[in-house]
This record gives sequence, structure tokens and C-alpha cells, in this order.
Amino acid sequence: MAIPKDPAILLSYVNTQLRDFYPSLEEFCASAGADRKEIEETLSKIGYEYSKEENQFI
Repeated sequence: MAIPKDPAILLSYVNTQLRDFYPSLEEFCASAGADRKEIEETLSKIGYEYSKEENQFI
């Protein structure tokens, strides 16, 4: 599946992937071929930041 472009859908998709399959954002990005900086910038525009402790965007 391609990484969603819509920020709200991206948030749901990434958090689900992190919860169910990946122990870190780094591992998700490496596996999915995703750009971590782009994901973080997109989600910061809607008020979400990555929490390493929670392994979720909150």
C-alpha cells in the first residue's frame, strides 16, 4: 500500500502500523521506504508529533 498523502489518513495509517507491526518509526520508514522527515512534517501541520516512548504520533 502506498503511504497516504492526506494528513488525517496518514496519521491513522502510521499509528496503526506502529502499534501492530513496528517497534519504532525508524523501522517503519525503512521497511515501507517512507521519508521520516516528510511524515513528521506532514503530521506536525495538524498538531501531531512523534513520541518515541509511546511509539505513536500524539
